[in-house]
Amino acid sequence: MGIPTEPIGSIPRPAYLLEAIAKHGAGELDDAGLAQAYDRAVSETIAAMEATGAPVITDGEQTKPSFATYPVDGLDTLVPGGFVIPFEDGHTRQLPMITKGPFRYTNYAGQYVEAARRLTQVPVKQAVIAPSALSLLYPQDGIDGYSRDAFLADLTDECEKDIRSAFSAGADSVQIDFTEGRLSCKLDPSRGILQAFVGLNNAVLDRFSDQERARIGVHTCPGGDHNSTHSADVDYAELLPDLFAIKAGRFFIQMASEKDRPRVLDIIARERRPGQTVFIGVIDPINETIESVETVRDRVLEAVEHLGGVEGFGTTDDCGFSPFGDDVATPRETAFAKIKARVDGTRLAAERLGIS
Repeated sequence: MGIPTEPIGSIPRPAYLLEAIAKHGAGELDDAGLAQAYDRAVSETIAAMEATGAPVITDGEQTKPSFATYPVDGLDTLVPGGFVIPFEDGHTRQLPMITKGPFRYTNYAGQYVEAARRLTQVPVKQAVIAPSALSLLYPQDGIDGYSRDAFLADLTDECEKDIRSAFSAGADSVQIDFTEGRLSCKLDPSRGILQAFVGLNNAVLDRFSDQERARIGVHTCPGGDHNSTHSADVDYAELLPDLFAIKAGRFFIQMASEKDRPRVLDIIARERRPGQTVFIGVIDPINETIESVETVRDRVLEAVEHLGGVEGFGTTDDCGFSPFGDDVATPRETAFAKIKARVDGTRLAAERLGIS
């Protein structure tokens, strides 16, 4: 394909998997039964991804409880009551808090890549959570005997290990989910929190070579959960200058659902840095209308015009289709149809541009 195109990550879980997870939590299904349901869901998701013709796929994050908390799933030093994420429709998500150190992951992304690679020959992309997001697990009141600085040092080590585990398992690329970036501008218009987040993410990326960072991307969007967002009202002009200071090679930017795409694309063209590849969202996951290939084509051509050409350009979805495991607002069939529209529409735009 002349223009690269990649997914963000998550796909809604099938009903049988959600039922198995619920039964396992209630003690009505053993570990083997849950593992069987997970294996089936991953296999079916990868097969459906391949059927879209996508040149890069994911496992749909079928075995993650959420895009944010997979590294601490089962961690015995967590308690409820952490940072609250408010969504525009009134519902919230709340992170847990850690109670003591040292901080260690319970799960690493490499395990998901290993499982996916056994099922496909198509390049597999792996999403990981940003260290900036996990920094919110540390309580505001602190922890006796475990300072915030000590926590951040442990967190940096663990995030590096998470990314390296994905590459070691055969991931084609790694995407850092940074949806809290735009939200931070809403919480702190001075952008102090955003800049602290960027600094923490760069503390991890500084540990990788230029060649490795070329295969590491950052995803930003205004959130997406139960067909609602948490920061779509934040002007991208507040985020993008600092976003492109992150030392990654790829940027995956929500755009299909943006109200004034030309204006934001012009900001991207101005703020992006040499060597950075920008993947522009051409599919809106929280709108159940399936985009036509012509709609995707036109969005691609619009982006190419404002960005000044196809060099360092690709397409993506605005967000994952189900970042939190219990979100089934979008049917699985719709998600795969939208992915196919992205793939086919990007190819149609490439043909229009004379790119093979």
